[in-house]
Amino acid sequence: MLLAAIQTTLTKTKVTQLTNIAATQDFSIKELIDLTFNTDEKIAFRAGWILENIYIQHLHRFLPYATYFLDRFTAQNNLSCCRHYSKILALMTDKKAPIAIKNVISEYETAELVETVFGWLIDEKIPVAIKSHGLNILANLNAKHNWIKDELLQTMDFLVDKESIGFYSKVKKIRKQLAAFS
Repeated sequence: MLLAAIQTTLTKTKVTQLTNIAATQDFSIKELIDLTFNTDEKIAFRAGWILENIYIQHLHRFLPYATYFLDRFTAQNNLSCCRHYSKILALMTDKKAPIAIKNVISEYETAELVETVFGWLIDEKIPVAIKSHGLNILANLNAKHNWIKDELLQTMDFLVDKESIGFYSKVKKIRKQLAAFS
């Protein structure tokens, strides 16, 4: 049913409706995650948009599949989906994340996630929105991998003049966050 609904252009209102349907009916969040890998990039993007909304609005539905999402994270190469994936992971790793999500992150081996996100930061083809979420992810995971701080500071120094003014602003915030961690 959801696949049929996302084969056409979506508005924010329709995404909200589909998010509520996916959250309240017996629709598999695992299937939704799998749809983000659909060969039709538009279907994949729409599934990613709904998945992000499921995480934000109906965490209880996402939670049982959080590890599956993390397992699939590094395989995502649709840039439109990477934007949603990076936002979800930024929220999952945030210090204000719900305790159940914090437990998933603390128990999960995140080294491959970190490697993927660092790769996104230095890839010129990756849009700035993904890189911005990536900065949050890496700064948040610094508590788990204390070597990230030095690498991230060097990477930000390298990138700051190559990206937008918005990216520069995010770098300033991340520097403050990393300084507070010291």
